[in-house]
Amino acid sequence: MPDDMKSGPSGADLHYRALERLYDSAPINDVFASKLEIPAEGRSRLTFTVDEAVFHAAGAAHGTIYFKMLDDAAFYAANTMATDRFLLTTSFNLHFTKPVRAGKVIAEGRWVSGKRRVFVAEARLVDSEGDEIGRGTGTFMRSRIALSGLPGYSAVG
Repeated sequence: MPDDMKSGPSGADLHYRALERLYDSAPINDVFASKLEIPAEGRSRLTFTVDEAVFHAAGAAHGTIYFKMLDDAAFYAANTMATDRFLLTTSFNLHFTKPVRAGKVIAEGRWVSGKRRVFVAEARLVDSEGDEIGRGTGTFMRSRIALSGLPGYSAVG
């Protein structure tokens, strides 16, 4: 195939990979065993490993881990829609449906609405048995922070 007919990754794919690198670069993610994948516009998927380090006194994951997983999944789904600015969580509503103990948890994020200043996205958590263990909806606002200025985003991976 001639060089002029070859195509590299699309601008959207480059943005998604840069968001994955940004997630990996955040110091908070050194605390949690997790991996972000962005399969398409408005979608994200995080795989977390939950262990006893995040348990409350009754032997299940503390609510902070639910929030972390749901907020991250919804945030990154929304930030696929904003290619220039880092978004900020302005509100998040979360529902616990089942306690989670140790194991793999999948957080699936989905953009719902908004493309200019305010974005709405939702996320759900599924445990290793395939049961939904929580869900949430967040509102995210475009910040003044340029994605291109963040070292994790701009690093070539």
